[in-house]
Amino acid sequence: MKVGIIGCGNISGIYLDNISCMFNEISLAGVYDTVGSRAAEVAQKYSTRQYNSLDEMLACPDVDIVLNLTLPKSHFEINMKAIAAGKHVYTEKPLGVSYAEGKQQLAAARAKGMRIGGAPDTFMGAGIKTCSKLIQDGHIGQPVGATAFMTSRGWESWHPDPAFYYQPGGGPVLDMGPYYLTALVSLLGPVGSVAAMGQASFETRTITSQPKFGQQIKVEVPTYVTSLLGFSSGAIGNFMATFDVHAANLPIIEIYGSEGTLAVPDPNYFKGPVKLFRPDKGEFTEIPLIPGHSENSRGLGIANMAAAIKAGRPHEASGELLLHVLEIMESIGSAAKEGRAVKLETTVETEPTYYNL
Repeated sequence: MKVGIIGCGNISGIYLDNISCMFNEISLAGVYDTVGSRAAEVAQKYSTRQYNSLDEMLACPDVDIVLNLTLPKSHFEINMKAIAAGKHVYTEKPLGVSYAEGKQQLAAARAKGMRIGGAPDTFMGAGIKTCSKLIQDGHIGQPVGATAFMTSRGWESWHPDPAFYYQPGGGPVLDMGPYYLTALVSLLGPVGSVAAMGQASFETRTITSQPKFGQQIKVEVPTYVTSLLGFSSGAIGNFMATFDVHAANLPIIEIYGSEGTLAVPDPNYFKGPVKLFRPDKGEFTEIPLIPGHSENSRGLGIANMAAAIKAGRPHEASGELLLHVLEIMESIGSAAKEGRAVKLETTVETEPTYYNL
């Protein structure tokens, strides 16, 4: 199936490389960016078509799937236009900047008979798939709890235009939460309720990257958030996400079970060390990864979706999963603001699969 890419910014390079070279299920139809020179450069490098407008791309019969790599605040409008034009959609995270936006997209896609999928697809890589298989095979017994920590000092030290990370639609939960929460849901199943606390620790941030070195950013969203996750299975998790920490010595993700502990690799990546603690061993042992995608395989979710469309089966990085994670993130914000536990409306099936395409 042919993919049209909207947005030729920082993240587009790895998608372009992998769509061009890694996956047989998809190929590149063309690119569009509001900065025409940027799209022209990409089109020339990858020998593909440059569209002069979004409407031109959406009208092109060669485009089967629209890959939306724009800023989160643009996801809803573009995805809805693509669905209305009869295109399947695969979007960078998050699905939208609100749960309401996500619900509208899924409803529109169902009405039109289109698929929605989206990032992250790192949970489909060899690292987290190995963890899923260990849990399913009973190596830690019954999962009872989990921890996940995303600690950073923020993106203004390296990102060329970091202001949007501190505006509505940004913040550490909406920006990095999709990686951690998608991994947790894929391993432990859906979340039923959340509680949280959060704050904006600093009123402003100073950019120390080029080209906007020295400019001040007004912080409009919580940048230190800690939350409790009540999984429908009965397990309890805690998830912390912050842009306010210089350094930490914390696990990335750990799953605790009745018969052991599982150390999960960084969900930003497709591989990483998987370590299992069993009482009979008395120590953590690194577990070999199962066969699968361990390299930087961004685009795996699109390839999986294309194969699933052809086969008439569900795809893994589904709109339902994206919507559930989006509701978790919005509920964390609501719980922190209102000082109460929030019950979720959505759920999602997370049947383990170990062969991605």
